[in-house]
Amino acid sequence: MTAESPNPEPLVAAAPNLEELNQQVAEASSWVPHIIAEMRKAVVGQQYLVERLLIGLLSNGHVLLEGVPGLAKTTTVKALASCVKAEFKRIQFTPDLLPSDVVGTLIYNPRDNTYSTKRGPIFANLVLADEINRSPAKVQSALLEAMQEHQVTIGDETHKLPQPFLVLATQNPLEQEGTYALPEAQVDRFMLKVVVDYGSQEEEKQILALMASTAPKIKLEPVIDVHTIMALRNLVDQIYVDDQIQNYIVALVHATRNPKEVDPKLDGLIRYGASPRATINLTLAAKAHAFMQGRGYVTPLDVRSIAMDVMRHRILITYEAEAEEVTAEKIVEWILDRVAVP
Repeated sequence: MTAESPNPEPLVAAAPNLEELNQQVAEASSWVPHIIAEMRKAVVGQQYLVERLLIGLLSNGHVLLEGVPGLAKTTTVKALASCVKAEFKRIQFTPDLLPSDVVGTLIYNPRDNTYSTKRGPIFANLVLADEINRSPAKVQSALLEAMQEHQVTIGDETHKLPQPFLVLATQNPLEQEGTYALPEAQVDRFMLKVVVDYGSQEEEKQILALMASTAPKIKLEPVIDVHTIMALRNLVDQIYVDDQIQNYIVALVHATRNPKEVDPKLDGLIRYGASPRATINLTLAAKAHAFMQGRGYVTPLDVRSIAMDVMRHRILITYEAEAEEVTAEKIVEWILDRVAVP
């Protein structure tokens, strides 16, 4: 079967208890339109961005948002936080920020000669790391343990972070002065990298009607709480992934490490391919995508729909690729077109 005609029907028949699972997913996913409708009170357009944030929330994956200023990246994250009954903290990354400003520090009390722990803003369910690339590597690296292990170490003590825990980071791709490239180890810990683009002319007119005020009053109501999110994640874990789909996911990620096996034209364009974390994240994100469609099984279309956001930031291109103006996104598109779909 070609990449242009994925057919999930044979995969559906092989899934055990699919009818019951589909019914559970259809009932559990009924809140999705409600939270999207609530967020639209504050965010015009950006449907793609909203859906990716919800996929990250459902699949326990951090999300990196990249786009020029003014595209509602921060507004969308704050809207999501308002619609989720959970603790939300915002960290504005600046060049003079310290790791202790993020995770916390020990404070000495001379009266009784003891230390007490002052927790930083990382101790929240939803953390907005705004303009994350404006702080040096030592500050960005302070997030590594938190993002991967959902814990932080302050002094000699390890502190568990609240669940769910999600880092939603923004960065501006245009300005280079006063910015620092994210360490590759940290970039790999983001499940999704979403590139935010301009909306349509009609959407911009709607933004004008909504926000052209000296003090726009927009109040959003919570739609879901943290306990429900944790329960939904358990259901997402149960979504069926056929062996053929698993092989397809592995083949896509493997193609980034051995591109000449897929197409000789890709040889010499990739310096480092996607890590095994990409295989795991692509599977989880595909499950969450299927959940949002009200299905209890993953199709090739789910994988293809989310593959770009999972893999674009995990591919390091060579100088030859830069000279030929070949981007990581273009390479992902080539791989999706050339790896056979089950």
